[in-house]
Amino acid sequence: MATEPSADKAPAVARAVRILDLLGNAQGDPLSLTVIARELGAAKSSTLNVCAALEDGGLIRRTEAGYVLGRRVLELGGAFLHSFDPVLEFYRACAESDVLRHERCQLAVLEGTHVLYLATHVGRAPFRLSAGIGSRYPASITAVGNALLAALPDVEIERRFASPESRPAFTERSTTSLEGLRQKLADTRERGYSLDHGEVYPGLAGFAIVVPPQSSGEVPIALGASVLEAELSEEVLERLLDALAEVGRRMSNPLNLAPEVQMHDHAARD
Repeated sequence: MATEPSADKAPAVARAVRILDLLGNAQGDPLSLTVIARELGAAKSSTLNVCAALEDGGLIRRTEAGYVLGRRVLELGGAFLHSFDPVLEFYRACAESDVLRHERCQLAVLEGTHVLYLATHVGRAPFRLSAGIGSRYPASITAVGNALLAALPDVEIERRFASPESRPAFTERSTTSLEGLRQKLADTRERGYSLDHGEVYPGLAGFAIVVPPQSSGEVPIALGASVLEAELSEEVLERLLDALAEVGRRMSNPLNLAPEVQMHDHAARD
């Protein structure tokens, strides 16, 4: 989560948010009460009370091995995505694109030093990724993360990524130094798109652009795609970037209504 409630104002709420974050980062692996309490730095008794409240609300679920996220989280996420029109347009545009319909594409937003994946279009890519809807990955090594970070000033990059823990290594090619990250973001600004060569998955290249927001109050969105490095050439990269830009234009155009909505409007006028 990008922000947490103040522990002084609402300690129980702050702990509840932290528990949801911990279970989300666990990627489906159960966490015991002991582990959760240790991560919170709280007593097991008070942690149990918070977990019980979350369980009553359906936000978490208790199993024999520990706690996992509950079905209510998915329902809330679905409600958010339903109101997030660019997500619907992303799926529609990827499916209708002659270039991207067979590729693996992602939609993500920035959350502190991580990116949150809002949508993924699988296509027929000859590889499998673990990043799916709701996944959080380090922004420092992902193409979508670099595209979004490039819009921030260097002073903000230095503040967010001051800790080495915010710059983890997934592969031998992952950028882990602050200077390396700054240089990579500078290259991204100069090119107009980000480029990842095997920093998250060996042998896999990723690239991304930022979708122009419809209004100043909207959160920037990164639109990316992934291909095998062995298949990435200048021609392929240019073709895919052009296709991503077209999807981005459709997502950022407020006149892009769903076909069923357009038909309804025409019928109403008739």
